[in-house]
Amino acid sequence: MTSGALRLPKQVFLYTRLFLMTYNFLDAHRSTMATVQVSEAEKVYILHGIRDDLRVDGRGCEDYRHMEIETDVVSNTDGSAKVSLGHTAVLVGIKAEIGKPRPMAPNEGYLEFFVDCSANATPEFEGRGGEELGTELSNTLYKVFNNKHSVDLNKLCISEGEHCWVLYVDVLLLQCDGNLYDAISVAIKAALFSTKIPKVHISTDEEGGKEIELSDDPYDCMRLNVENVPCIVTLCKVGHRHVVDATLQEKACSVASLIISVTHKGTVTCVRKVGGGSLDPESIFEMTEAGKRVGKALHMPLMKLLQQEESLGTKRQKVGFLG
Repeated sequence: MTSGALRLPKQVFLYTRLFLMTYNFLDAHRSTMATVQVSEAEKVYILHGIRDDLRVDGRGCEDYRHMEIETDVVSNTDGSAKVSLGHTAVLVGIKAEIGKPRPMAPNEGYLEFFVDCSANATPEFEGRGGEELGTELSNTLYKVFNNKHSVDLNKLCISEGEHCWVLYVDVLLLQCDGNLYDAISVAIKAALFSTKIPKVHISTDEEGGKEIELSDDPYDCMRLNVENVPCIVTLCKVGHRHVVDATLQEKACSVASLIISVTHKGTVTCVRKVGGGSLDPESIFEMTEAGKRVGKALHMPLMKLLQQEESLGTKRQKVGFLG
C-alpha cells in the first residue's frame, strides 16, 4: 500500500458510492422541480386548514382550482389545446406523420411525447434546469397514454407492418404553479379530441408497389375516440389528509404524492408514487379511492365542454392564448 493512501473495505466503499449517487440524483431532482419556500408558521396554517377541509384559497380537499380549456389554438398542428389550472398553464400540440409500425405491434400506430419546460414557467427551468423534469414527465405520459386501452392504436395503422400514423405530442409548460400532471393530461385529452388525421387512400402501381395518397379535403379526415383516454389525478399527502390539485405552497408541506390515471368509468390504469416520503397502506387505499372518485367526476364535464365548443364551429370566439 502506498504512503498516505487510505484503503476502505469493499462493502463500505460500495455503500459510500451508492449514497453519493443517490444524493446526487435527489439533489438534481430537486433542482428541476419548481419549488417555493414556506415558513414554519405557514406550514402550520396550511396543515390546520387541510385538517378542517378548508384550504388557503377556500377549496375543499378534493376540489380543483378554476380550469380553462381552449382547443385549436395552434394553426400548424393537427390538434392542439391550451389548459389553465389556477396559475399553471400548459400548451399541447399534436402532429400526425406517417411512419413505420414497431416490430412488436405491426398493426398499430403509436404516440411519441416530448415535454419542454419553458424558462418563463419558473426561473428554475433556465438553461438545462428543466430537462430532467421534462424527461420524467414524458416517461410517465408514455406509460399512461401510449397503449391500446387509452387510444385505439389499431385505427392508426395504414398498412400492416409497413405504414402507420405516428402522433407526436409536444407539451409546453408555460406557467408552473403546481399540479403539472393533471393539467397536462387534460390538455392531451382535449388536443386528441380536436385532432384531425387526413384520410389515406392506398393504390397499387403497375409494378405492384403501394402508393399512399392523402386527402386534401380538410373535412375528409379521421377523428379519434377519446372516451377511454384517462385523466391523471395527483393526490398529495399533507399531514393526515390528502388533497387534490395542490398548489406549490401545499406541495412544499407534502411528504409524498400519488399519481393516478383514471378512465371515465373509474378504472385505474396507472399508479405512481413520487416524493421522498413514505405512504402507509391505509393512506394508499384512501388516496386511490379518492383518485377514482375525482377522476371519474372530471371526465363528464370535460367531454361535455369539448363537444359544446366543437359544435360552435367557426362561430366560436377565440379568447385568451392566440385569441
